[in-house]
Amino acid sequence: MTVVDIVSWVLMSVGGVFCVIGAVGILRMPTFFTRTHAASIIDTLGAGLIILGLILQSGWSLATVKMLILGLLIFFTSPTATHSLANAALRRGIKPGLTDEGESSSSPR
Repeated sequence: MTVVDIVSWVLMSVGGVFCVIGAVGILRMPTFFTRTHAASIIDTLGAGLIILGLILQSGWSLATVKMLILGLLIFFTSPTATHSLANAALRRGIKPGLTDEGESSSSPR
């Protein structure tokens, strides 16, 4: 195994771990906005690291160019879509849960 193979497999494995962590986060998080944050982790870190590992595996070819374009598309559209979704939820009346019920943010602990 060459160094490029090892690095690419490590990147793809770490990207897969981030995807699993984000998926568990979507299931376990209590509010809409925290679930949205977990989903954005899957998009940016998980998919980005997997694509980077696949780019290293494919070498310099047309597939590499296509994966670079796909990675750039995800990199630019995912944060925009997440922001738009959160903004639409705010306008719809969903409030972010900043503190526990009945607890004031200025009260000492």
